[in-house]
Amino acid sequence: MTHDSPDRTPLSLLGLGAMGTALARAWLAAGHPVTVWNRTPARAEALAAEGAKVAGTPAQAVAANTLVVVCLLDDRSVGEVLAGTDLTGRDLVDLTTGTPAEARDRAAWAGRRGARYLDGGIMAVPPMIGVPGSGGYVLYSGSPDLFDRYRRALGVPAGTAFVGADPGFAALYDVALLSAMYGMFAGVTHAFALIRQEDVDPVAFAPLLADWLVAMTASVQDTAERLRGGDHTEGVVSTLAMQVAGTPTFLRTAEQQGVSAELLRPYFELMRRRLDEGGGAEGLSGLVDLLAR
Repeated sequence: MTHDSPDRTPLSLLGLGAMGTALARAWLAAGHPVTVWNRTPARAEALAAEGAKVAGTPAQAVAANTLVVVCLLDDRSVGEVLAGTDLTGRDLVDLTTGTPAEARDRAAWAGRRGARYLDGGIMAVPPMIGVPGSGGYVLYSGSPDLFDRYRRALGVPAGTAFVGADPGFAALYDVALLSAMYGMFAGVTHAFALIRQEDVDPVAFAPLLADWLVAMTASVQDTAERLRGGDHTEGVVSTLAMQVAGTPTFLRTAEQQGVSAELLRPYFELMRRRLDEGGGAEGLSGLVDLLAR
């Protein structure tokens, strides 16, 4: 097996923060020839001992290989770093976190410079990269041909999921999934705050909380089905009217426990608005349409 075989695709990686370094190490460990560049040379030099070639400039890194991966601070950084490079004939994979609009603009920008483009959203933290079974994966969108060509190489650091030819979809899915995560974190934060001043062991409480959250994930599919069908009342067990009627209990409990309700109030207010518009017989899926106006 040669280094030019599909299993050992040569690539250039620009950006060696915690995530970029983890990506580089995963590709190097799998036998891929990797050329690296970073603003701070010391990070690149550390990888040289592991077999990476170090480029002195972004232009040199881009010129070294057809497959060019960037993992930088933000979209502006991508434009600045690649400004003086010749992207003609290059396959650019952008793993920098950004917005859907930024990804679409960057894809058009790359196209004008003669490059094909694939955007990526990393659903993992650095310790999950290169670890089989860690659950980490990367969302990709843009050129389907580009994804198919490099699927095996891109799958080395983490699992892959292609979510569409629209270059903005990887970023859209990324932010949507992370937004749901932060919503969950908000609920967990409030739950622990409620028991914080009581004689309740948080470690003993944690399994109950985790199991309850897992049980509630069934509602995700239910919401999706109602959104697809357009009927927010189909199969509803706990109506919006019933749930709004119960919200004062949550607010009084928070007050009595000396806990701010600032994480709950915005959602409860949204529920009340939907109810006032006549959505009492619905489930909570109708709140999606309220937000998306």
